Amino acid sequence: MTTNLTGGCACGQVRYECTAAPLFAAHCHCRDCQKAGGGQMATVAGVPSDAVRVLQGETRSFHYAGSSGQGLDRHFCATCGARLFTNKAGAMPGVTFLAVGNLDEPGKITPSMHIFTASAQPWATIPADMPHFPGLPG
Repeated sequence: MTTNLTGGCACGQVRYECTAAPLFAAHCHCRDCQKAGGGQMATVAGVPSDAVRVLQGETRSFHYAGSSGQGLDRHFCATCGARLFTNKAGAMPGVTFLAVGNLDEPGKITPSMHIFTASAQPWATIPADMPHFPGLPG
């Protein structure tokens, strides 16, 4: 997979980079992704947290408990509210989940699985030939 990913928010105030290759990419059907994005799922890339750096602008975060009951911080642009990334993932410490849609080149990321399908909406289409998991794999 690719390294040196860059991205930013809708208004251009926040820019960030990731200097490591993604550990995985997935379509996530958890309720947080549905609520934060207003759709059936979000496409995310899991990357090492220490490889992510905000280059400009200010992010705000919202702390909440994930399905594991452990804390997560969802970061978004303080100006336009665009979702950027989630970190401090209790079930996957040291991993930050980048929102693929706000990458400069989202086509560089190819999701290889669907996760949290136990929360998928009944009308969601999950291809039978793509691995899928009711929660996190493992």
